[in-house]
Amino acid sequence: MVASDAFAEFLREQLAPLGSVTMRRMFGKTGVFCDGVMLGMVTDNTLYFRVDGHNREAFGEAQAFPPLNYQKKGAAIDLSFWRAPDRLFDEPDELVGWARAALSAAHRVAGTRARATPRRK
Repeated sequence: MVASDAFAEFLREQLAPLGSVTMRRMFGKTGVFCDGVMLGMVTDNTLYFRVDGHNREAFGEAQAFPPLNYQKKGAAIDLSFWRAPDRLFDEPDELVGWARAALSAAHRVAGTRARATPRRK
């Protein structure tokens, strides 16, 4: 279910304009990170981008596919990652544009989590 080495390398090359893109295996999938912030996930060599209320409309095309999810107690739990349309892999500039929007969403999510975490004294 994780990204193949070839697909991970392809993504690193395509998303290089964003900054330092790294991959990390997690939960049977591969997290896609830029400068330490997770903007996407890969499962079965399928890329999913982070979605939030700000980029949901821009990612409208991705709504044709089910979001990334997992099973818990027999129910599908949807995650805030939507599948990148396959056509983006033939449009490198547009792929990077979607990735930038996903990265912005990832930064917003990270900022929300940081504010919600109580500080230790």
